[in-house]
Amino acid sequence: MIKLLPLFSLFFLVSPTFAQEEENKIFFTDALAMHLPKYDSSAEKAYYYRDYKKANRLFDSLVAYGLNGSYMDDFKFKQLNSKEISLYDFKKPTYLITYASWCVGTEGEIPAINELANKYSEEIDFVILFWDDQRTTKKMAKSYNKNIRILYVNELNNRGAHVVSQLKHSLGLPTTFLLDKDKKILDIRRGVTHALNKSFEESFDLNYNSIFDGIANHLLGDKKYNTNQETVAIN
Repeated sequence: MIKLLPLFSLFFLVSPTFAQEEENKIFFTDALAMHLPKYDSSAEKAYYYRDYKKANRLFDSLVAYGLNGSYMDDFKFKQLNSKEISLYDFKKPTYLITYASWCVGTEGEIPAINELANKYSEEIDFVILFWDDQRTTKKMAKSYNKNIRILYVNELNNRGAHVVSQLKHSLGLPTTFLLDKDKKILDIRRGVTHALNKSFEESFDLNYNSIFDGIANHLLGDKKYNTNQETVAIN
């Protein structure tokens, strides 16, 4: 019994700290409720006056000071086989993109994320969420490799109303969420990487480097990478 006392003492010393951390945890939907109304009001004015630089700064500020550090809610999605899956079922750091079939992506975007998923799927869960029905999502999924999990939420399905309002309507799309293994938000990025008038090679490089910058700086842990020296191979 005497030998067990230090273990019990350690338990009682650690437990309050852990409980306090859990109590202080702020979830994404709560952070949105606190900060999104002010952002929407200011951004609406910026877009009205076509001050797109200010609008971008406002979004960056919302992310940096309002949303980063919050924890993504355990949203539920559908897999291609119609079975439900939870965001917290993904145990690795997660690169999550919310998309839709009607979004016009750049030419090199899908090849770039396929290439990166091939390289880093052991360290990172790559997930693409489509706001579409099952049939459309299955068609879109054919462009992505097996290391990328393709999920969907049918907006016409009332059971998806909460996830639609929080993940789609709040920030728009396409939007990328960089999450650690505990689903803490490390960064949020919105929009396409570049204008559409680029060659495939330029588009691939721009997309590859942009995506790699996010995963290297936020999701690859203690591994050190120089984003300016990463070798890009186009298959």
